[in-house]
Amino acid sequence: MKLIDSHCHIDFDQFSPDRSEVLRRCLALDIDKIIVPGVIAKTWDHLLEVCQQSELLFPALGLHPMFMPHHRDNDPDLLIEYIDAYHPIAVGEIGLDFYVSSHDKLTQIALFEKQLKVAATFNLPIILHVRKAHDQVILLLRKYSIKGGIVHCFNGSEQQAKDYIKLGVLLGVGGAVSYSRATRLRNMFAKLPLSALVLETDAPDMPLQDQEGKRNSPEFIPHILDILVSLRPESASAIAQTTTANVRALLSI
Repeated sequence: MKLIDSHCHIDFDQFSPDRSEVLRRCLALDIDKIIVPGVIAKTWDHLLEVCQQSELLFPALGLHPMFMPHHRDNDPDLLIEYIDAYHPIAVGEIGLDFYVSSHDKLTQIALFEKQLKVAATFNLPIILHVRKAHDQVILLLRKYSIKGGIVHCFNGSEQQAKDYIKLGVLLGVGGAVSYSRATRLRNMFAKLPLSALVLETDAPDMPLQDQEGKRNSPEFIPHILDILVSLRPESASAIAQTTTANVRALLSI
């Protein structure tokens, strides 16, 4: 069963001491593709260099809403230059994060819209980070001709999930579903269409419940699969095949 981690920051410093060993273990676990989203322009070169070192890794480039102080006014123009030069598979990680009430919502929205325009221009899918802003993101996605996407670590409502699916956006299933207290999330992923789901770790963040406090890793994707199997009627092979096919079709990999 070939598996894909649709969202992993393997380029982050937490993996510098043993990145090659982590990837070796991933191959042994039949994890044959890992999507690596960008967060700030300053680290895009390093991300691309890391991805060039392994056939498992596929880069996306974007400006993350949680890193607003790090973004410069010309970064959206730089994004265009990097897409022209390096041909990432998606624009991401982009979106809106209204979790902290003091965040500048208008500045986030302006940056998000600029990146949506870039994605539409290049006909690229998007990788979304969304917290406490799903309705706003859905409204903005309806304004632009986007080639689908993934909303990673999806934790919205069932209605919001259906709205994303109508827009061709897949839903990321990650470590949050492993927590026994996440009853609503687990019930929702138990009944949403399998054709709309993808697996992810968001490593080194978002560890599973039994790994809480430790570094998360793409090698835990089989554990995410096992949890989804425990919640749904389909077999492990069916869930693995479909979630992998969903990523491949969206990102053309």
